[in-house]
Amino acid sequence: MSGLSEDQGAAPPKLLACPGGACVGGLPPQTAHLSWGVRLDRALNLSPLFSVSPLVATPCWQAEDFVVVQDCAPCTIFQAKTMPECSTTGFIEQVSCAVSKKEEYKSCRSVVTEAHSFWKFEGAMICVAVVFALLVMCRQRVLDRKALEKVLKQIESI
Repeated sequence: MSGLSEDQGAAPPKLLACPGGACVGGLPPQTAHLSWGVRLDRALNLSPLFSVSPLVATPCWQAEDFVVVQDCAPCTIFQAKTMPECSTTGFIEQVSCAVSKKEEYKSCRSVVTEAHSFWKFEGAMICVAVVFALLVMCRQRVLDRKALEKVLKQIESI
């Protein structure tokens, strides 16, 4: 026995045919630069939906004018798991592109969430300002008291 289990001794499955055996990591030479990404997909057991592709389609709303069909709304649990647009902010809106007439989803920021974040920030800044204003007032009192004591010592010495 060589110390290898059955799985360790077996060759990895080939995804693509290798003409003449000229493959790098189980991939033909023209796609060898994708080898790391495909190996990562295999290691993480990712579905083909998230596999590395040399051609990445640009969403139509990035290249052309669009109209919002459905306003910004929170993603459902199903959408959060299946749509990459939901992973950024947790909110999506449906848009219709003017030229291509495609309807796609795009990530958006909720107005309510943004307003809530803004007021939380403003409240925190007011609290910090009050604390530092109190510190300045206390320090000023200490300095005034020391100056008064110094003047009183000078008057007593006369």
